[in-house]
Amino acid sequence: MTHKGRIVFAVALTTLGLGLTACNDGEDSATTQESPSASAPATPDPSSESPSTGAGDDAAAAPAGDVAAPGTEVKIGDRAVLPFTYGTDKKGTIAVTVTAIEKGAEADMAAFGDKAKGMTPYYIRMKVENVGGTDLSYASLKLRGKLEGGGPTGVILIGDLPDKCDSESAPRDFTTKGASFETCSLSATKTDPIAAASFEEGDAYRDSPVLWTS
Repeated sequence: MTHKGRIVFAVALTTLGLGLTACNDGEDSATTQESPSASAPATPDPSSESPSTGAGDDAAAAPAGDVAAPGTEVKIGDRAVLPFTYGTDKKGTIAVTVTAIEKGAEADMAAFGDKAKGMTPYYIRMKVENVGGTDLSYASLKLRGKLEGGGPTGVILIGDLPDKCDSESAPRDFTTKGASFETCSLSATKTDPIAAASFEEGDAYRDSPVLWTS
């Protein structure tokens, strides 16, 4: 995926590869790749429990009446149900509960190098459940941080911060209904605080994501 006017770099930290993409209108275009993301869930209002028209194949993969419609907003601590696709052969339905969006310290970003100076990290902590009961073992999920009102942070991070925000993959036994695990998505900003977590996977949610807000 090519981002116009963005800087991409990677820093090795022990065995972990870390990368950062930051907005910089004066720089040339660069290309970055992110690991496949899993999908997050949101408990809908009764008025929005049915999949919206045009939600596409992603919505069709989940049980009727359970999927949060594109554009749904829920509170941190609430559960959201969403269609999930990982790679080319894993599909199902998951529920995500964003349990916290924690502000870190600028010093935590040292692993990303000098170009991360002035950036404040945020740790999006979540619980992921297997709702559909399909084999979703070893899949992973990433939510993006958003500014108040849903605006982008202007920063894309690849990797995590050990002992601060560990991005965990689903365990081997994440294959049955009710199985769950906990993970963390790392986000950062140079401007306003991050106030929301965003699920943007699949065509239906890319332009109209599900948001968890305080």
